[in-house]
Amino acid sequence: MTGDKMRLSSVSSALLLASGIGIIEAIALFFGSGIFLNMMGVSIVSPMRYPSEMFLKLRALGAPAVVLALAIQGVFRGFKDTKTPVFYLGVGNLSSVVLLPVLVYSLGLGVTGAALATVASQYLTTFLLIWSLGKRAEILPPKMKDLKSAGYIKSGGMLLGRTLAVLLTMTLGTAMATRLGPVAMAGHQICLQLWLAVSLLSDALAVSAQALIASAFAKLEYKKVKEVAYDALKIGVFAGIALAVGLGASFGRLAELFTKDPEVLQVVIVQVARALDSLLRGQGFNPCMLAIGLANQCKNLAICRRVRFVSASQPINALAFIFDGLHYGVSDFSYAAIAMMVVGAISSLFLLYAPKHYGLPGLWVGLTLFMGLRAVAGMLRLQSKSGPWWFLHSEDIKPKALGPSTDSIFSAGEEKMLDPAEPDSVRSDYDYATPTD
Repeated sequence: MTGDKMRLSSVSSALLLASGIGIIEAIALFFGSGIFLNMMGVSIVSPMRYPSEMFLKLRALGAPAVVLALAIQGVFRGFKDTKTPVFYLGVGNLSSVVLLPVLVYSLGLGVTGAALATVASQYLTTFLLIWSLGKRAEILPPKMKDLKSAGYIKSGGMLLGRTLAVLLTMTLGTAMATRLGPVAMAGHQICLQLWLAVSLLSDALAVSAQALIASAFAKLEYKKVKEVAYDALKIGVFAGIALAVGLGASFGRLAELFTKDPEVLQVVIVQVARALDSLLRGQGFNPCMLAIGLANQCKNLAICRRVRFVSASQPINALAFIFDGLHYGVSDFSYAAIAMMVVGAISSLFLLYAPKHYGLPGLWVGLTLFMGLRAVAGMLRLQSKSGPWWFLHSEDIKPKALGPSTDSIFSAGEEKMLDPAEPDSVRSDYDYATPTD
């Protein structure tokens, strides 16, 4: 502590590393926009080519702000402060809502205006987060030698691989939708945005569980970790079902907020519903078992339209996010990354094949397969007796702390933020003690 501010080298290391990654991303997206669009299936002669390339280049300028904001949100999670990031993210999003109609319609900038509004809101959010963090902790240490990036390079490298696996799978899905034509692409984007927006509501549960588990795990309070994990999973199932019901009941009206085009709405309402219909008839892998009761009465396509495929997959999505949060809480980054790479590879192979033969229904079965396998991988890890969740299967837990005593981390009844980059902090990535007989 220096004055009223905390001095944490891990915070400085994370912010500098995030800034560097953000700059690299911006350069790659800006100068490689044409290559990326070619990979997405947007040809040079396509009417979508020029606005897409302009939008991508402008959005690339916001990459440093986005990555830095994500890192700062992680710092606040370490402080167990989830309110501050939410507040400033809300301010940033509100600024985007105000700027979008002004730039797009009033000034007639169209797609360019949309990109500029988004980038401006991203930098505003990041500035506010930096300002708030600066009041609580020293952002830069007095000496550069105090920076310790080794821990972040190790765990961050694994998480980078995991993120790339997610992005490549989702990007492949969008690329396959692009090849189905502009109407199919528009319908897919509406479904995807609703799917992601509602699914990410479950991420709030994952973030809360991650923070609580990380704190308890660091203090070797395995009983509390077990309770939090089970409670999070139970709440996740019920939240997923509630989101499925809510989205299913309002899906048609929500879709109309994006477009009034009857052809696009036909794609959204009918084509995607066929994917759910095929799953309910038992054709192939069925990752919607938890949501099957919501559509049990679907005997034909007309009835199945009432239970949208995008809606019915919400319980699976909720569990996938929560399992990720649980594994991050015990610093099981290696497994999370490797599992995601395997899941991404399997799902990508499916996405390369299914849309060509089954159109958008095949595409959405592939995306649900992706989330379903994520949930399965997370569940399998909790079943393992040799991983970081060994205490779930042991009645007599006798851990041997490899790090310092809890008194060295939590003193005078005041909980402090753990510094994962410090060598004396509680170890991560399998540095735990299993009980011995």
